[in-house]
Amino acid sequence: MKAIVVTKRGTPVAPNVSLATDWPKPVPSAGELLVRTEASALNSLDIWVGRGLPGVDTVYPFCGGSDGVGKVEAVGAGVDPAWISRRVLLNAAVVRTPSPIPGGASAGEDISMIGEHTQGTHAEWFVAPAENLLDIGDADPIEAAAFGLTHLTAWRMLVSRAHLRAGMTVLVTGIGGGVAVALLNIARHFGCRVIVTSRHQAKLDRARALGASETILDDGTDWSRAVRAATGKRGVDIVADSVGKAVHLSCLKSLARGGVFVTCGTTSGGDAVTDLSRVFWNQLTIIGSTMGDMGEFRSVGSLFVSGSIRPTIDSTHSPSAAEIAYEKLEGSSQFGKVVIDWR
Repeated sequence: MKAIVVTKRGTPVAPNVSLATDWPKPVPSAGELLVRTEASALNSLDIWVGRGLPGVDTVYPFCGGSDGVGKVEAVGAGVDPAWISRRVLLNAAVVRTPSPIPGGASAGEDISMIGEHTQGTHAEWFVAPAENLLDIGDADPIEAAAFGLTHLTAWRMLVSRAHLRAGMTVLVTGIGGGVAVALLNIARHFGCRVIVTSRHQAKLDRARALGASETILDDGTDWSRAVRAATGKRGVDIVADSVGKAVHLSCLKSLARGGVFVTCGTTSGGDAVTDLSRVFWNQLTIIGSTMGDMGEFRSVGSLFVSGSIRPTIDSTHSPSAAEIAYEKLEGSSQFGKVVIDWR
């Protein structure tokens, strides 16, 4: 079968991406479904896998992809054959060990990622546990692929971890990336006021068109005063960040007393300088967040199926143009999701 593969570890990743024509077609094991792919989508994880992740012994060539949509073609042992021919959306986060936290599974699980620890969705077929797939009926596969992982990640950040409530003020950094746009979507769905930052004015303009209340151009200096000016010096209730080191102090300074800083990534580096005095004096909460379980996936997925939230698609590419798709993501030039159309 055809599959988009990273042939070797390296930076930049895009030159190492190619379309294989003889990649082995997967066979569903017990409890799994075989899905004929209609669409897959790129995530920052695809770039990290191509560069090589610490602690993950990736064997190249490797087929990544953690967003996938398609129709079920076959089932493994123990799976109801009624799944066959259904259109499904993947949650790539396979929970190997449930959360030890009493009363909920919103953190602390041992998670294995399809597309990182196992072969992914950037191929004509992929396999996944039946329990990790959501029946989405006749939903558009391109939009569904663009929705999955980023909106699940954003849902856990804001709803499960930061306890988002209607009327809050939320700051989203680095608008334009898939997770950042998903954060904007979910915060707006809850009726929250959303402030966004970006290094690019064009991305700020796009964000305002999607409902951002205020936009702040990040010129590399401390922009927290602009946030405080926009909030009558109070600050924001939640900062949702995936940028990391470059903006960390500005994020903390932007929080209101009792505010929450929640992070799911560190694209600019993880060795940030913090301000513990500000943390304890203002009684701030710092939270890590990653992926999400199937309960969360069903909750946010229902917003897609109902039409309440639509993803933003930057561009759609054929499998043969995979290198161009990777270049776009790696260069951070996108606004929204980069999708591969396998139909």
